[in-house]
Amino acid sequence: MRNILMTVMLLVVVILLFNSIIAKDGTGTQAQIETQGNAANTKIGAINP
Repeated sequence: MRNILMTVMLLVVVILLFNSIIAKDGTGTQAQIETQGNAANTKIGAINP
């Protein structure tokens, strides 16, 4: 029973960390990657052959 409780608590902590680091709106890692990817796409699109 104790092992199950520890596992569930660990999963809750991992989910909370994921939400606060990766998926945070505007300042999370996902938003930063999208911003930099869009900037790179714009620069690549602006290259003239």
